Amino acid sequence: MLYCVFSLILDPFCLICLTQRGLLFLKQKKRFMRRTLLVALLAVSVGVYLLPSPIDPKPHVLDGPPPALEGPLAVNQRLQNGFQLFTGKLHGPESFTADEDGNVYTGTVDGKLWRIGPNDSITLITQMGQNLPECGSRSDYEPVCGRPHGVRLDRNGQLIVCDSYLGLYSVDPKTGEKTLLLPNSQGADGVPFAFLNGLEISSQTGIIYFTDSSSRWGRRHVKLEVIELNSLGRLLSFDPRTKSVSVLLDSLYMPNGIALHPDEKFLLLAETSIGRILRFWLKGPKAGTKEVVLDNMIGYPDNIRLSDHGTFLVGITTPRFRKFLPPFLDMIAPYPAVKRFVAKVVPLSWYNLLLPRYALVLELGLDGDIIGTLHDPEGRLTWAISDVFQHRGRTYLGSTDLPFLAVLDRWES
Repeated sequence: MLYCVFSLILDPFCLICLTQRGLLFLKQKKRFMRRTLLVALLAVSVGVYLLPSPIDPKPHVLDGPPPALEGPLAVNQRLQNGFQLFTGKLHGPESFTADEDGNVYTGTVDGKLWRIGPNDSITLITQMGQNLPECGSRSDYEPVCGRPHGVRLDRNGQLIVCDSYLGLYSVDPKTGEKTLLLPNSQGADGVPFAFLNGLEISSQTGIIYFTDSSSRWGRRHVKLEVIELNSLGRLLSFDPRTKSVSVLLDSLYMPNGIALHPDEKFLLLAETSIGRILRFWLKGPKAGTKEVVLDNMIGYPDNIRLSDHGTFLVGITTPRFRKFLPPFLDMIAPYPAVKRFVAKVVPLSWYNLLLPRYALVLELGLDGDIIGTLHDPEGRLTWAISDVFQHRGRTYLGSTDLPFLAVLDRWES
């Protein structure tokens, strides 16, 4: 050891040689590390490429960029004039109905069905599935706990409920007793239901109209349904007298909310994943046919409800705005390979980071034209609106996942 030290002191050239060898070693080590990293990245890339994608998308080209925020779509703050109820108690009140006594009914992510009294009290009516402590904690429990979406009262005062996972039910609002009318496993025309969603009942005939958003994806995988952009949804009807179910329309893009015209000559139907609203004729020379009412919408429509002043109200679950770049779903829509890759590598929970915290409601005339909008640009009151229900001067704003109920006491048309 001492010899080496003295050699370095007496012979500077030896020091230079040692330094050059050290530098050469470091260069070789860096090259080795770079090659190792490239091999690792290549292996990961090949592994991801070979990993099967959960979705099987088809290319889809939208009709154009989102419409400009002008005219009836101009930005305002009309949705900020409200308040939140039941924070932490009602998680995802998605759809509403009401009785003559002023009670409002809704369902939540934990599979529970609730009654909201005129004095803003809440009472549990029933659990749609199993009542487990884990219900509502994660979407993985929804197939067991249930998830009520569409809720309406029929002519006999019974609640008709579309449970996304379990089927179509009749529920006694006083006792909570449940009667299964049509299980998801039975489905229609040999195809089981996977995602029961929208609901409407004819006051004239008692016929129940409902949507199955997908025959492949359940509600907890709705983001995959939207990314895949398939046409595996259906509009159906159920006759409580004959217990028969009929397919009215198929090959629909995530059919969601439905609403009957006041004289029930047609119903409006939201196709959420492609931002479109259809009109399906029930009466007259066009009966049994459909036509596009709105396309290339400013956002993705959820439920459609008839207002208390003779218009249709549409909840926009996610707006679709013009910015420096097109909306994310617009960009990937034409490219199945990109969508397959995204579905493989991006966890479902991460997609929420792409969603703007913005609330938007469209008001349509009976012919389907947009006559006004209500906005909450900062999401101060709410965002991701699923349902817009009016009853006794109040407007209830639903959501699929938010832990509160947003209410407007004053409607600004």
